[in-house]
Amino acid sequence: MIREDIELMKKAGINVVRIGEFAWHTMEPEEGEIDISFFVEIINKLYENGIETVMCTPTPTPPIWFTHNHPERMYVNRDGKVMGHGSRQHACTNHPYFRKKASEVTEHIAKAVGLLPGVIGWQIDNEFKCHVSECMCETCRGLWHQWLEERYGTIEQLNEAWGTKIWSEYYHSFDQVPQPGPAPFLHNSSLSTMYRQFSMEKIAEFSDSQAEIIRQYSDAPITHNSNIPFSVDNERLFEQLDFASFDTYATQENRASYLMNCDLWRNFKKGRDFWIMETSTSYAASLESYAPPHVNGYLRAEAAAAYALGGEAFCYWLWRQQRAGCEQPHGSVISAWGKPTIGFQSVLEVEEMRKRIEPLMIATKPLQAEIAITYSDQAKAFFQTEPHQKMDFRGLVTNFYHTFVNLGVHRDVIPEKASLQGYKLLFTPFLPYISDEYRKRAIEFVQEGGTWIVGPLSGGRTKEHTIHTNAALGELEEISDVEALYTYPLDGTGAIGQAFGESAPLGLWSTVFEYDKKTTVGTIEGGNSDGKAFITESKIGKGKIVHLGSLPVGEKGNALLMKLIDHYAKEAEVSIRTDVTEGTIVAPRIDEEGNQTWVIVNMNGIGGSVTIPGEALDCLTEEKVSEDRLEVGPYEYRVISFL
Repeated sequence: MIREDIELMKKAGINVVRIGEFAWHTMEPEEGEIDISFFVEIINKLYENGIETVMCTPTPTPPIWFTHNHPERMYVNRDGKVMGHGSRQHACTNHPYFRKKASEVTEHIAKAVGLLPGVIGWQIDNEFKCHVSECMCETCRGLWHQWLEERYGTIEQLNEAWGTKIWSEYYHSFDQVPQPGPAPFLHNSSLSTMYRQFSMEKIAEFSDSQAEIIRQYSDAPITHNSNIPFSVDNERLFEQLDFASFDTYATQENRASYLMNCDLWRNFKKGRDFWIMETSTSYAASLESYAPPHVNGYLRAEAAAAYALGGEAFCYWLWRQQRAGCEQPHGSVISAWGKPTIGFQSVLEVEEMRKRIEPLMIATKPLQAEIAITYSDQAKAFFQTEPHQKMDFRGLVTNFYHTFVNLGVHRDVIPEKASLQGYKLLFTPFLPYISDEYRKRAIEFVQEGGTWIVGPLSGGRTKEHTIHTNAALGELEEISDVEALYTYPLDGTGAIGQAFGESAPLGLWSTVFEYDKKTTVGTIEGGNSDGKAFITESKIGKGKIVHLGSLPVGEKGNALLMKLIDHYAKEAEVSIRTDVTEGTIVAPRIDEEGNQTWVIVNMNGIGGSVTIPGEALDCLTEEKVSEDRLEVGPYEYRVISFL
């Protein structure tokens, strides 16, 4: 079928493929008998036909010779269950024998294909920690104790940091510290969160070691295909990789999540375009479930948005439908019997669109926003330990982000360590622990004239996931010169927030401030904290810190939040914004001479409009566009350059 597949790929406009990520058995059917010749042949055949290759390491699927009769090599979940052979990610990636065999097969692959002209990139493994989280095996137990000793130095310092005298959890040596496995009730918060951080660091170290091997034999850039829900610290993971990529199967109803990924992955390796390494042509499915198919036209809109927001590649999973395995029903480009699938026409539409906009995308780059929203996988770990009433970190951040999209303000979603240069507004929502380093940079940003909006649910925990004892928000509260009186859940208390001419119910775990005429911006009416403040504003240097102590909820809450963002955006003279209608996005780009181009994409299938603020040119039709309201049809895309 290979010749047939290549011809079909050319007809579909496919110009890059990924291979090898689950093929360890094909490469090494018997332990020590490694043969990569098949992949060399395929890469060369593809290249001869104008198709380049991203080569993947096969480490998520160790073969049966690795796993059979070796439970000590396997992943162990929080309930102490040892995984068996099959599926993927069944091995412990920290086990020394896994590391040894993974290094061997990766080195063989890199030697065999590293210099082939068809190889334009590398993908390490596949979706780290997608199906599993923290491993509880004996190997990880030993490494955990080493990690703790390196972090705390002495067991006395660990006990003091974690407050282990509560419930008599006190330890006398590091090897007594348990993994957060089965227990009658909940583990110490420090134990749980630190173990998550330990696991995140170890998987990043594995990625680093794989990249180091590949770089000995290849100059092609290296990435990993990740996503927000996985149990990894993406900022740390991409530190030692060359470009960032992610997989997404968000449905069109969840387009906010899709757009947020684009805005975040654009900033993991700033200055280098990201890749969408996997998305479905129409729907995702497995033996147990399936998602609704995309409406005709949505895939093209999705791809146009990705390219406009800084994407370099838009790749599908998968090419030919698998005839066996657990993902037999999954959407693909070609069916198992070699015919076009329900998504094939959409793939052709994406290719037609790509050809039209590619010269314009190459000639421009995404314009940096003036508004930044900080995202943190470390915060995700804190919420996994302390979710209160099943708070979902991803959902909280996505809903918050969606408000910016609906307002039409251009925004960057940035990791914790990202530079703040060039921004006017910095939002730090849902960050329980604000590090000293982050706080220092944010304060400098404020002193130089920026506005830093902190909260909700930010700053109330220490590095060790304990509560501050000097003030509710620690040093940040003292710097802001505000007084936090209480922290407690406002859900169902009848508390109504009043601010910016709007009123809305308040919810989630909240910080309530003392009312002060000089600093209070938003007040609470009713409930247990009537007359107190939930939004404060403190001037520092040339700028200000705004504390958003509670989350306005419901439709009225969204209106209040939009008013807050709009108020501070106007005050900060944020200029990169549009009056685009909901469901349509504007992605501003800029060329070397400073000229702006807008890529406008409708993503809700209803159509929309946006005001063009000056004389412009439609780059696709070469017709002039007057300063007026521009209509965009369902799933339509437009590219407008200003004259």
